[in-house]
Amino acid sequence: MSALQLEVVIDRASPVPLYHQLAEQLTAAIDDGRLQPGDPFENELALAARLTLSRPTVRRAIQEMVDQGLLVRRRGLGTTVANRKVHRKARLTSLFDDLQAEGREPRTEVIEIGMGTDERAAAALDLEPGTEMLTVVRVRSAGDQPLAIMHNWLPPAHSEITREDLQEQGLYALLRKRGVRPVVAQQSIGARMPTAAERRALGLRSGQPVLTMTRMAFDASGAAIEFGDHAYRALDYTIDLMLDER
Repeated sequence: MSALQLEVVIDRASPVPLYHQLAEQLTAAIDDGRLQPGDPFENELALAARLTLSRPTVRRAIQEMVDQGLLVRRRGLGTTVANRKVHRKARLTSLFDDLQAEGREPRTEVIEIGMGTDERAAAALDLEPGTEMLTVVRVRSAGDQPLAIMHNWLPPAHSEITREDLQEQGLYALLRKRGVRPVVAQQSIGARMPTAAERRALGLRSGQPVLTMTRMAFDASGAAIEFGDHAYRALDYTIDLMLDER
């Protein structure tokens, strides 16, 4: 399907700007699968004529979607629907859970698993320096598309978690099965250029950044249960935040 086949209803009496009405309806078509990654997108002139909108209005709607990573403009190829992003809510879930909730197929490649020490992780988990922890490095994909390289450290009580466990389930699901339930976390989000290993694992080109997230998760008693340091493909991943004034 292309944007040419989509029904768009513009309410000119609405206080919502016309460009935003258009962008919202086209975004909804991407979110619900009517428009798929790689689908061609109607050009500005044709879309403006079909909807009897001005070209600047249509251009602004399309640019808004390009800025959100929903559309891609390529010289000579026109505008197409971008690879589907993971829109992750800033809540205490795992990427595995989020992909399943979106109806996508999470896949995990365990790069490293074993007992080891790490000064920063030990401090985050409130353990003595030099304490051996379960160290896990995974690449998480949606289908064949790598999305994130994930480093996790867990207290030694979880040392029997296996490579096979982590390939089949998300980390938080495994912890819940063991009677450990994360209920609160301290999380930091940032961005940087990837390391060479991250670039290879995530299939990034030179100059493409990664989003980063570090997280310390705690159970209901306040005990630290995991520390994570993750890097995500910025092209395919966003973190949504809801803010309110108290």
